[in-house]
Order: sequence, then C-alpha cells, then structure tokens
Amino acid sequence: MSSLNFFAGVDLGGTKVNVTLLGEDGTFRITEMLESPSLVEQGPAVTLKQMELALRQAVDASGIGMSSIKAIGLDTPGPASAEGVISAQGSTNFGNPGWARFPIRDAFQQATGLPTVYANDGNAAALHCHRVKFGRDAKFSSLTAAVGTGLGGGIVVNGQLVAGATGFAAEAGHVVLPTRSLLEPDQPMPKCNCGREGDAEAWASLTGIRNNLLPYYLQKYPDHPLWHVDDVDGARAKRVRSYGEKGDAMARLIFKKQAIALALLFDIAMQLLDLDAFFVGGGIMQTKPEFREWFLSVLREHLPLRDEQKGVSVDIAPDGDMAGARGAARLALESWHAG
Repeated sequence: MSSLNFFAGVDLGGTKVNVTLLGEDGTFRITEMLESPSLVEQGPAVTLKQMELALRQAVDASGIGMSSIKAIGLDTPGPASAEGVISAQGSTNFGNPGWARFPIRDAFQQATGLPTVYANDGNAAALHCHRVKFGRDAKFSSLTAAVGTGLGGGIVVNGQLVAGATGFAAEAGHVVLPTRSLLEPDQPMPKCNCGREGDAEAWASLTGIRNNLLPYYLQKYPDHPLWHVDDVDGARAKRVRSYGEKGDAMARLIFKKQAIALALLFDIAMQLLDLDAFFVGGGIMQTKPEFREWFLSVLREHLPLRDEQKGVSVDIAPDGDMAGARGAARLALESWHAG
C-alpha cells in the first residue's frame, strides 16, 4: 500500500467509464486508458454501481488501496450545472429519462463516501491540456476544442477553469459563426442538434459531417465511392475521415471547412479573451500525422492574429481520450489543496 495521497478522475461517457489515479506528487499512476462499459442507457442507479466498480477496479489494479484516495473528480457530457446536476433535458449522450435533473455529483459522493468535485467533460479536458503546457501559472489563458461526435470545449483564464454562474460557460460548440468564408452560394445553413443554425458544432463535428456537410458535398461528387456505401447508422460519415487521410478531394474539402470553422471560433475567442494558446483534440487529432498537420495548417492559416499575438500556439491536445479523466483528477487534487 502506498503512503502517498491519491486523487481519482472518473470520466463518465455515453458508452464507457474511464478512470485514472493522480498522486499528490503530480504523477499519474495509470498511464493507459482503463475503461469499462458505462451502462448509462440503463439509468442512474445501474450506472452509479458501474462507476463505483470501475473506480475500485482501478484502485485494485494500481495496488494503492481505497484509503489512499482522498477525493474524486467526476466529469460527464453536458449540459449540467456547476454542482453536477444534469440538465432538465437530460444529458445529450445518456439516452435515459432518469437522468433529467439527476444530481450525479452528490449521488456519486454518497455512493463512495469520498469528497467529489464535478466538471463537464470539455472543461475537464481543457484543464488537463492547460496544466500540461503551462502548469498552474496564473498568467496564461487557453481554449480547448474537442472535435468528435459533437464539439466540446473548455476555457482556462489566468490559470483558472471558467465554469460560469450556472456551469454552462465555454459551450464553444454552440457559438454561432459568421458564414462568409464557410457557406457556399447554394448550400443550406447547417443545423445543430441543439436547435441552432450555423453554430460551430454544425460544422466541426462528426454529427455536422453526417447531417450537413456530407449530404451537400456528396452531391458535387456523383462518382465518389461513398455512394456505394449503405448509409446505416451514419456509416458514410464515419468513413469520411479515412478518405481524408488518403487525400481524397471531397473529404479534404469537408475537413477544410471544419478547420476554417474552428479558426472563426478561435478568432471570436481571441477578440473576447486575448488567449495564449489553443488546443485541438477529439477524433480529428487521432489520425495520421500528415492529415493532422494539414488540418492544423489550414486552421492556423485562417486564424487572423495581430502582430502582437503571433506567439499564440495552436497545439494538439495531449493524451487523447485520457484528457477528461486526467483533468477531473487534477480538479480533485487542486480542490483538495484549496480546502
């Protein structure tokens, strides 16, 4: 058994629970993804038991003992309040009516008997990205955007995570973008599942590809091989990334639009906050190196910066899908130190 204090990060997603452990010395005890099924579709009671089991399995695998865990950081997809109460509409990825207005932080704290702090998954990942690059230095500010099924995000200003008055700050995916450099003359305005038209997620996400970009651009390429793919459960959209990695013209055009959309989003953030860095994560960065660098080069090319801002970096988010759990663990450690 270790004499070191540890802090758990529990990342609850729509399909998986990912758990990590962070020592008080700043070292992560778990270095790879440690996942188990989340079972969220079965509702809160079943999921809470699964989360507790996943935590105990992580502790046992690390050989540190539950008594060494001093606090837990929990993150979930939004929307949810700063106190960890799921929105009245339920979480976008959980698909069970029992999650509406469910106080998941309080419930998990009661189940484990350990102090538990909460952040949405975008905020948790943003905190981890920022700390990896800048540590806890209060001088720096950053924005993280995770391009996956949706577009998650988080903002750190002067070293502090921005949650907002009700916990709904930094919903970067739902910022409506100017369309002058995005929308083709005959293209319908992209729509987001949140109900907004022309927001960042409607462009820069797998859902945006499936609902908006691919239906439009595929019509421009009548001989494209994707016409021969049976589009069950969005199979065509899921294949666009592999075509993009191979240099396919249509796929690259779609991802160019996504990169420009992120550049517009980042420009809006720069005008408001004058940030030091941006991080891009999610599935878009879990691709071949040539494609990643091409995508980031397009983004950087379309991000207008003042001469004084040329030092602002646009980096790949560190640690991929582990960023959420690691950020949650960091939040637990920092909250524990703050009392």
